[in-house]
Amino acid sequence: MPSLQSLLDQVESSTNEIVELEQTLVRIPSVNTGFMPTGGETAVAEFIRDWLSGERLESEILARDADRGNIISVYPGDDDDTRLMLMSHSDVVPVENEAKWHYDPFAAEISGGRVYGRGASDCKALLTSQLMAMAIMKRSGVRLDHGFRLVSGADEEHGGRWGFGWLADKHPESLRSEFAVNEGGGTPVEIGNTLTYLLGTGEKGRMELHITLRGESAHASVPWTGVNASYSLSRALSAIEAYRPELDTSLEIFDHVGAFGIEEKPSPMNIDRLVAELSDTSPRLSSLLRALSRLVLTPTMVSGGIKSNSVPEEIKLTCDIRTLPFQDEEYVRRQLDQAFDGIDGLEYDIDYMSVPNSSEFETELTASIRKAQAAAVGRDDIQWIPAISNGFTDSRFTRNLGIVTYGFSGSHPDDDPMLSRAHGTDESVGIASLISGTRSMLAIAYDLCGAR
Repeated sequence: MPSLQSLLDQVESSTNEIVELEQTLVRIPSVNTGFMPTGGETAVAEFIRDWLSGERLESEILARDADRGNIISVYPGDDDDTRLMLMSHSDVVPVENEAKWHYDPFAAEISGGRVYGRGASDCKALLTSQLMAMAIMKRSGVRLDHGFRLVSGADEEHGGRWGFGWLADKHPESLRSEFAVNEGGGTPVEIGNTLTYLLGTGEKGRMELHITLRGESAHASVPWTGVNASYSLSRALSAIEAYRPELDTSLEIFDHVGAFGIEEKPSPMNIDRLVAELSDTSPRLSSLLRALSRLVLTPTMVSGGIKSNSVPEEIKLTCDIRTLPFQDEEYVRRQLDQAFDGIDGLEYDIDYMSVPNSSEFETELTASIRKAQAAAVGRDDIQWIPAISNGFTDSRFTRNLGIVTYGFSGSHPDDDPMLSRAHGTDESVGIASLISGTRSMLAIAYDLCGAR
């Protein structure tokens, strides 16, 4: 049987191939606008199918829509079980203003040890690492007691209705596993000589808030003969900006902040001060603790009016809401009713996109991830803390199926996570993280699936 170390060494010698695979995936513009027709994930799925076929690994593409394929590939074991699922998604968010980018968003250029492009970090880096881990094991003839599967889904960026959500509903057998590793965690935080990884054990909830502001149309030359919905919009935006959510420090991560050198126990009374103090020394941790101590309400899209010389009668405002695990829709409505009290012509609806979800922290998968990352980055002094992600991923679908699912990408501790800029301008991934991520995914499968 090939030793784990020999396989990890092969990852290092495959650096150029790993980078080229990442570049190829980024260059497939699988952009998901959220409005059909969109996505084009089948192009990614077909490339992966053909690439894995060259490694003597079979795949299938399942699709609710022909252009929005989900790729499933199984590395067989000696029994009929697949114990582990390596998860990712193939769609990417749109580029809002390409003129601001220093690199072509779909050219996958390399600069300063990083690959730049839309989706380079979210989520094609994880997909690249998982594919290469699978291929290197196959090339080396690794046999497993239990198989594992790779599943890359469509539509993660707009709720999973064509991806993991659809698979979980219509093809649950395609996700059959005991454990799963996905995006949504694994952030390294180094303070002094202490290296800590935040293992993504759960996620906040997400709602879309759709606000309608109504007035009365009129000619713009005599606006007083109508009611301009723009002014109600202004009051609604001011109310959102002035909104101060209740502070809460009951999540498990706040019991572990001593690992970061924070001597005070976080509480609603001091959390904002602690967040401010961390903003210079550890901005990523500061941002995470801020997000996990409150509901977050963010206006994101506005539309309205029919002509430049007409008073707008109706304006629509869309907002993103991120909730803590115990903040249900009734709680959110109370908060909104209080914030919008007194604004005439305002109505709203809530679309629940994702319910808060989590897996327990101490499992066999936790132990495998600990060992894998220690081997991947050559560190045996790593601390591990359970963390709730401020975003949401497809993990909510697998957790609902009873699959223990963690967010973990195997990022290298020397790769500043703030540089990834997921969903932002000049999104990128460090080549060091592509390599350490591949080593981690390989080591997790090797351990958890009984390599021999």
